[in-house]
Amino acid sequence: MTEKMSLKSAEIIKSAKSKLAQKEKRLAELDRLFIKIYEDNVAAKLSDERFAMMSEQYEDEQAMLKSEIISLQAEIAEQERQNENLELFIKKAKKYNGLKELTPYALRELVKAIYVEKPDKSSGKKKQKIRIQYDLVGFIPINELLQAEKQRETA
Repeated sequence: MTEKMSLKSAEIIKSAKSKLAQKEKRLAELDRLFIKIYEDNVAAKLSDERFAMMSEQYEDEQAMLKSEIISLQAEIAEQERQNENLELFIKKAKKYNGLKELTPYALRELVKAIYVEKPDKSSGKKKQKIRIQYDLVGFIPINELLQAEKQRETA
């Protein structure tokens, strides 16, 4: 699970950094284009109407790019924070590697919350779903944990 989560996070960071570089490059290019159209307007190569229209378009695009850059930077920071949290959780969990019985202390240190949903009797049998929110890493789908365990057993 750790490897899977780390790989997914690394892919997201790589993609976001690539997009961020493209947006920053375009932002710098718009600055150069704006200077160019200003110089063309001053030299009477570009009419005032055309200059106003183009500068408005460039400014709108710059504003959009700036907000996208801020969003991408926040996404990268969030993914990096999640990676750090995952490493911290793994360190905590390793302390309890040989644990045969869950102690209250281990539970408090590893689990943030346990959600018990209302019983479902639609199939004729009473079924009740439980979701565990782990400290620092959030929810880990139980089916993924079971698949990882089966793969480890067969390997």
